[in-house]
Amino acid sequence: MRRRMKISDAPVDGLLIDIIEKQDITEFYPPQAEAIGPVLEGKSVVLAIPTASGKSLVAYLGVLNNVLNGGKALYIVPLRALATEKYDDLKAFEAAGVRVGVATGDFDDPDPNLEKLDIIVATSEKADSLLRHRTSWLDKISVVVADEVHLINDPSRGPTLEVILTKLKLVNPNLQVIALSATISNSHELADWLGAEHIYSDWRPVELKEGVFFDNIIDFMDGTSHAVLDRKHNMVSLVLDTLLDGGQSLVFVNTRRSTEGLAERLSKAYLKHLDDDEAAAMAELAKEMKEREEEETSIGARLARCLEGGIAFHNAGLTNPQRRFIEENFRERKIKCIVATPTLAAGINLPARRVIVRDLTRYDANFGNVAIPVLEIKQMCGRAGRPQYDPYGEGILVASSNHRKRKIIDYYLLGETEAISSKLGSEPALRTHILATIATGYAANMEELMEFIDGTFFAHQEEIWTIEEAIDDMVEYLDAEGLIDAADGLKATMFGKRTSDLYIDPMSAVKMREAIDLSEEKETNAFSLLHVACSTPDMYKLYLRKGDYEWLEEVVDENEDNLLFPIPDGADYEYFLSEIKTALLLDAWIEEISENAIVNKFNVGPGDIRNRVDTAEWLVYSMRELARLYGNPVTEDLNHLVVRIKSGIKEELLPLARLRGIGRRRARALFDRGFKSLRDLDSATVKQLASVPMMGDRLAKNIKAELENLKF
Repeated sequence: MRRRMKISDAPVDGLLIDIIEKQDITEFYPPQAEAIGPVLEGKSVVLAIPTASGKSLVAYLGVLNNVLNGGKALYIVPLRALATEKYDDLKAFEAAGVRVGVATGDFDDPDPNLEKLDIIVATSEKADSLLRHRTSWLDKISVVVADEVHLINDPSRGPTLEVILTKLKLVNPNLQVIALSATISNSHELADWLGAEHIYSDWRPVELKEGVFFDNIIDFMDGTSHAVLDRKHNMVSLVLDTLLDGGQSLVFVNTRRSTEGLAERLSKAYLKHLDDDEAAAMAELAKEMKEREEEETSIGARLARCLEGGIAFHNAGLTNPQRRFIEENFRERKIKCIVATPTLAAGINLPARRVIVRDLTRYDANFGNVAIPVLEIKQMCGRAGRPQYDPYGEGILVASSNHRKRKIIDYYLLGETEAISSKLGSEPALRTHILATIATGYAANMEELMEFIDGTFFAHQEEIWTIEEAIDDMVEYLDAEGLIDAADGLKATMFGKRTSDLYIDPMSAVKMREAIDLSEEKETNAFSLLHVACSTPDMYKLYLRKGDYEWLEEVVDENEDNLLFPIPDGADYEYFLSEIKTALLLDAWIEEISENAIVNKFNVGPGDIRNRVDTAEWLVYSMRELARLYGNPVTEDLNHLVVRIKSGIKEELLPLARLRGIGRRRARALFDRGFKSLRDLDSATVKQLASVPMMGDRLAKNIKAELENLKF
């Protein structure tokens, strides 16, 4: 490996060096120094090094160097939160004359403004949707970064990333690919597929001490041990051992309930060690978090109580703003410990001195409790150690017995990370991406389709004949359902093209089309249309609990005449009830039931509500677009329903929902004060509007200004 290399030695624009050095980065880490040469020469590289070893800086310099030499860059990340983080990092380089933008939203918007930018940061799904819209500027992409490229192994989002890279390589054979990966056992295989140089290292800027905690002793793999003061509860002892020494901790557990319960115990224990000033600061932080909430919920209140003791929990039940608040304040070292589910380990930069993995299994709906892969445990432990603050990091796994301790050491600490594999061969992935490949013109016949598949990571790993039959079956399905015409080559129909553009599963589109046809025979209502959205494979359904069956069956009886699909029997009936339960949550949302009431009734978190609402808004929008394609009169009902879902309002508030800054609570407050239409608002004075609860003078003035430009 090369000697340490100064940032100023890099053959790049001096402005870039100045910007980096102002961030107190003056030297490349050894693996960065090894990678930077090939990257700046325009070569494709797979950089497989541990978390916090500087992958991003290599990618940034590669992208910036390419762009300053006339290129255009696409930076692909797996998560929206990570897109925001990378966008903020790259914005710092705009002083060098580059234009940076982020694209994570509407999947039915080609966003022509992106053409003006030099660097576009996008999630995999957004990048794929742009390809489906045949966005012309994608042909100009000269460098692409695939961040967390090992997630090709993920069954849900892996096929999308794989197909994007395959398409971009097809469009531009000279494309430079900078793929950033965790240290997986077959990263060389990714490099072979991408035609890239393979740079692999286990070097870290901060030493990682891995160990196992049992019976109040941490035994580290370097032969050292550390006794933890017994405070009756082992996990509390283990965390406080770090916090009272001035460090921060991340704790990973496998359920939401565990994140919340353990965070509460830790908060109560740590609060006793805070002085008056520290306690006051944490109380202020908790107050700030509560004030940012749109609506008060029991989970928000629980989080605030934990924050008073310097501790937070982090899980999918929280809203995105709540999660961002926790992450930001942890980075600023205000929050001392986060208890999280493993999703937090996926790419977001949250280092801590001590990372504790309490649970090494998680629940799988198909197999029950299963072991968490070694790769994921290594990703979690890799968060340990902050270069600016810690001389070392500690990744600690928790054992319940000596026997278990030995198994943990053999499997997780001495074992090799799993090899990753393509997940493109699954039926939903093939169905979706074959349609998109045909609809976007990458394959006009079976021969071209097979050639395209032959360029994927799947074909690099497996013999393509193993899925030839599955590909034939998918083409036959798409043809039979009118999504493509396979009579003479392969050509997408209008229905198929619109389905691909809308970024929905072809099976979802088929169900929607069936419902649209049936709507002419049956009288629909909002609930029956919501049920259609919830019956598609694109909607993540709510789980059924023992006490759900009776009340859900009553709802089914009451709505049977309006439901567009027949009620199934046998094994499908339980799945149907899950659809009904999910539709009822959405119905409660558009009937303006409070978030807290929905949280308690459906046993979900605010984040679960928002996730279902966002998905339902997109699916109902897609159904409206398909209804419009067929000229069906249900289009108008769906149009109203999209707005109601987006805003969480009853139909009577639709006129007020047109205004910026007017959410469900403010719209209801205006309506209840007699301002029921835009004309009512136009006739009112600023003072009258400002007197409405939650309004104020500034928002009232903004409303009056906006009304001047609206037609009503």
